[in-house]
Amino acid sequence: MKKIISFDLDGTLVDARYGDLVWNHGIPSEYSKKYKIPFHEAKALIRGQYESVGDGDLLWYEIDYWLAKFHVPVSSEELLTRYESKIEHMPYAGDVLERLEKKYTLIIASNAARCFVEKELDYTGFRRYFAHIVSATTDYKMVKKEERFYKGLCESLHIDPSELVHVGDHPIFDYDTPSGLGIESYCLVSGQTGKSDVISHPNGRRTIRSLRELLERL
Repeated sequence: MKKIISFDLDGTLVDARYGDLVWNHGIPSEYSKKYKIPFHEAKALIRGQYESVGDGDLLWYEIDYWLAKFHVPVSSEELLTRYESKIEHMPYAGDVLERLEKKYTLIIASNAARCFVEKELDYTGFRRYFAHIVSATTDYKMVKKEERFYKGLCESLHIDPSELVHVGDHPIFDYDTPSGLGIESYCLVSGQTGKSDVISHPNGRRTIRSLRELLERL
């Protein structure tokens, strides 16, 4: 019997555009102003720096690290607040969460830094649906590519991996890794881009095209 459903956040419950604006517009804009170079040049330079690290590295998610690295005169809180009006939930997210919470315990298991997670959950009003909120990178100091994250998550919830369902949009972090432990996983294929380019979803994964489809599959 499945007891708990864990959700990724960006690109799964919340539209990835918010994070994209912070990382790929806010930081390059500040860099462009400080160093007096065109925005497109600042963006290309900064994205190159992101990609040199990659989303499998903890530093990818640490916004204060990047602000210090680029020496831009803005705080992470200021940037996150600047774009908060652009936070939007994914289609059907509210309805799906409302229906699922009646049957399951719901949790957030995100790679995003906790400052992003808190901002997005508060702005959307989704916080009330979740019994636990976990930022892998802030709370566990690891990225969800590691099986030990999901092992630790299950241990903290006092459940066997077979009792957990996980839903997310990253084919490796949200599907391959948890599936390898026997967690029933669903990969949301929505075309969201976020900080990195669109990731392909090869055949063989259990995919859903919308959160509403999740209701039919559980």
